[in-house]
Amino acid sequence: MTHVKLMQQIKNNQIPSIILLFGTESYFIQDVQQTLIAQMSQSEDDFISTYDLEETPIEAVIDDAETYPFFSEKKLIIVEKPFFLTNKRADTSFEHNVNRLEQYLENPAPYSTMLFIAPYETLDKRKKIVKQFHSTAYVAECQPIQAREMGKWINNIAKELNITINKDVLPILEGELSNDLHVLENEMEKLALFVGENGVVTKEIAYSLISQTIDGSALRLVDAIINRDLVQAMNVQQMLEKMNEEKVSLIALLAFQFRVIYQAKLLKQRGYSEFQMRQEISAHPYVIKLANQRERSFSKQQLEHYIDKIAETDALIKRGKMDDRLAFELLIYELVMT
Repeated sequence: MTHVKLMQQIKNNQIPSIILLFGTESYFIQDVQQTLIAQMSQSEDDFISTYDLEETPIEAVIDDAETYPFFSEKKLIIVEKPFFLTNKRADTSFEHNVNRLEQYLENPAPYSTMLFIAPYETLDKRKKIVKQFHSTAYVAECQPIQAREMGKWINNIAKELNITINKDVLPILEGELSNDLHVLENEMEKLALFVGENGVVTKEIAYSLISQTIDGSALRLVDAIINRDLVQAMNVQQMLEKMNEEKVSLIALLAFQFRVIYQAKLLKQRGYSEFQMRQEISAHPYVIKLANQRERSFSKQQLEHYIDKIAETDALIKRGKMDDRLAFELLIYELVMT
């Protein structure tokens, strides 16, 4: 099951007695948790209990779940880090009575909802308790969005906010914000407030309003070099200046971008698909997607020249032979103009 279907069910007040969320995307996990709390909330503040299974035995949690609530009709029990659902081990001073949990899953208390949060990439499907969760509970996977789905996700948020995102804005949002869905949602809300209901977000509005990131700015710098746009390159450089990032770090980011483009070009010449490139290149899927598109703008020799020039500038700064700001500006000028 997906977290989206679970969210719809919760909003319709069809709340399962046992919910298991697993995956590494904290945005989806928090989304479900906050929606569940909002749906179940009453005037009392004590209907929620939270347990960490690296600190508390599962039988103590079940004792709480089976205890009738005194101040509310229902209670929510949040159970974090059920490591025994994976092949991982935790350094605890006690052993979990998993048999007790198996019995509870077969006959959960009608007045308690248990939300298990397993922030792990996978569960150990060979284990009896994992199989039992899948057969008796609502299990929702909360994994990071794939690069190919990011555009669809952004448009879904825009639809909820009653705004329209121009097609040429998607690469900006993906490049700047795709690494953190919490930040992405916040920035989308900022755009919605600016353009108003049924408003349209243009490229100019996006560039002026979203909080720029270092990684996203490095992508914009590469775009300026591709387009031989010195003005845009200098604008990005000035924006990076305001972020107070070390020039050596910025040069490393630039080197990384061109190395990925170079790798993509070589792999493409060998017949690799974008999916196969992801297995070979250690980078975010969106960075690889862009590199696969951008490599057409450069020859192999150009990319080798850029990488060498970046390495030379890095060495000049580290050896103290040139002021870091001047060296970085000269590097940008040469990359754009050659």
